[in-house]
Amino acid sequence: MMAEPDFWNNQNKAQSTIDKNNALKSIVNEYYNLLNEVDDMNATRELLQEEYDEDMKIELEQDVEQFREKIDQYELQLLLDGPHDSNNAILELHPGAGGTESQDWASMLLRMYQRYCEQNGFNVETVDYLPGDEAGVKSVTLLIKGYNAYGYLKAEKGVHRLVRISPFDSSGRRHTSFVSCDVIPDFDNDEIEIEINSDDITVDTFRASGAGGQHINKTESAIRITHHPTGIVVNNQNERSQIKNREAAMKMLKSKLYQLKLEEQEQEMAEIRGEQKDIGWGSQIRSYVFHPYSMVKDHRTNKETGKVDSVMDGEIGPFIEAYLRKEMDNKEA
Repeated sequence: MMAEPDFWNNQNKAQSTIDKNNALKSIVNEYYNLLNEVDDMNATRELLQEEYDEDMKIELEQDVEQFREKIDQYELQLLLDGPHDSNNAILELHPGAGGTESQDWASMLLRMYQRYCEQNGFNVETVDYLPGDEAGVKSVTLLIKGYNAYGYLKAEKGVHRLVRISPFDSSGRRHTSFVSCDVIPDFDNDEIEIEINSDDITVDTFRASGAGGQHINKTESAIRITHHPTGIVVNNQNERSQIKNREAAMKMLKSKLYQLKLEEQEQEMAEIRGEQKDIGWGSQIRSYVFHPYSMVKDHRTNKETGKVDSVMDGEIGPFIEAYLRKEMDNKEA
């Protein structure tokens, strides 16, 4: 395919093909690396059978434990075989009622996801950012690029709840804040058969605003598109060019409409089967308790940890893995 003369005619499609090819190469290479580790451990075991050595035994036990963790991660990677799991992801955060409290919670979650992506080799672009009145953010949209980005981050869709002593309350009272997280696949426009009637949308321009005053434009280069039949609104201010922002916003609108279409089809199938399927909107998926004790608990899997600081520093992998494994078990049942 890459040797074909017209391969680079569509650069985005070509890059997507290369990324997928590299990801598949990585999976195959990891398979052979794991095989080599098995051979090494078997060789060590045979040596121990011939001549026992306590230090060698301890080292082998440590290798086996580390190998189990690698196998778990490798298995999870192979099981991400949904139709859109390999796509990039569009992640949006929207604070609930509560003003500054919930807006500050949204900024904490934003940092958590940015750190998670850094630690896992995903590239993060801030597509839209609306700062809070006093602190935090009113809304933020991230484009997260990398193989299986959507496959992993779809586990984060839902409402995230925070319980803490408010730094904004002079009385030092405990507050509960909510932020909704929406995650959809970033679809290639070539893959989506969605027709958008120009009469159904309104396109507005406005001045871009970034976190910490970054990229403040004097011209109205940012784009907002409203799709009236569904009420979907998309913003893009990532590019300096109004034309590029419009193209990116239209692509995001198509992705949202396509995802909505898929969810409607899923709901129809669930009704046909007589099941009540939870799509995830408005459902509280995880609680982060800072006071009176420290705990993060996922209500879908009952996975929990007392290491709140580590979680807020991006270590949400165990929660994502527990959710994905539960979903896979449900499919097999």
